[in-house]
Amino acid sequence: MRFSRIEVAAKMAETGLVPLFYHRDIEVCKQVARACYDGGARLMEMTQRGDFAHEVFGALSKYISEELPEMALGVGSVTDAAAASLYMQLGADFVVTPVLREDIAIVCNRRKVLWSPGCGTLGEIARAEELGCEIVKLFPGGTYGPDFVKAIKGPCPWTSIMPTGGVSADRANLASWFDAGATCVGMGSKLITKASLQNKDYKGIEDQVRTVLGIISEFKQR
Repeated sequence: MRFSRIEVAAKMAETGLVPLFYHRDIEVCKQVARACYDGGARLMEMTQRGDFAHEVFGALSKYISEELPEMALGVGSVTDAAAASLYMQLGADFVVTPVLREDIAIVCNRRKVLWSPGCGTLGEIARAEELGCEIVKLFPGGTYGPDFVKAIKGPCPWTSIMPTGGVSADRANLASWFDAGATCVGMGSKLITKASLQNKDYKGIEDQVRTVLGIISEFKQR
């Protein structure tokens, strides 16, 4: 871990974007991380997929610590405390989960690592905050929509929400989320597309990240 949970939360709130990505080839991961970084991203979530995803994560963590000093690397799709502990040992700066798991909250809080649980009800969000969550993940975001975020922010203006899933690079889509009160958004294949990976168009990924960050910055300054 190179960044505290407060530092990671500040990066999320400031930039408004967490790119999500996974690939079995570490060299592809390095290229994508560099493209996101050069495009202005200061966070990246590598989703945990496959039996040996931790080995790829460890290699990417080392690369980022040496080559991309301002980037916080997190791990996603974590479903139990043991996996969270493993990835923190490998350098994870934040942990993202698809569901609310109190065992993950405990191990992350012990290390003062930011954890962002997937929540879908006001009760889950309230419990996550009671357990020390800084930024709640709304997942799947597309199922709930911006109106859900707006409704939660009404009685709970202190709640910070990161919708993931259902977020696209389209200006109107981004506007709907940030106008509703989202703190940041998580974006995967809508940002780092299958076509760009197949064509090794890393400059295209860089440009897309820069464009999205520019749009988000406009909405955050409103």
